[in-house]
Amino acid sequence: HLILDTKQTIQKIRRIAYEIYENNFNETELVLAGIFDKGYILAQLLVQELENIAPIKIQLIKVSLDKVAPLQSDIELDIEISQLKNKSIIIVDDVLNSGRTLAYSLKPFLNIEINKLQIAVLVDRGYKSFPVAADYIGYALSTTLKEHIEVILDREEEFGVYLK
Repeated sequence: HLILDTKQTIQKIRRIAYEIYENNFNETELVLAGIFDKGYILAQLLVQELENIAPIKIQLIKVSLDKVAPLQSDIELDIEISQLKNKSIIIVDDVLNSGRTLAYSLKPFLNIEINKLQIAVLVDRGYKSFPVAADYIGYALSTTLKEHIEVILDREEEFGVYLK
């Protein structure tokens, strides 16, 4: 079932970008850290929107972790963590479900001094098992535990949010 079509999804992404700018207009630089893979794609789209509206330098980085076994694998960034010192960082993922992936993705950013750490998601399902709340939410949706949210941002013909 289609939840958000292409136009609606783009509107949500654009609205998140405006909210990010409104809450960070005093910053000279923002770092968007997208959780690979769909969170990274969403972060890329947010960077494009932010570059259109904000005179702020935007840096995009990739966060990679094993979502099934986050404790058994390293959480990797595609830059040296030291380059993020004293920066404002927004972690981006497509769906906030239990909060597990986002909770583990915070780890590398807790090892350095940063100005601010925020979270942006396209869809918040509200089934949190971890104390993680998103600062920027495109769409909040109550579903059953058996239902699955699929976000497609890399195929133009299916671009959108689906309930499976």
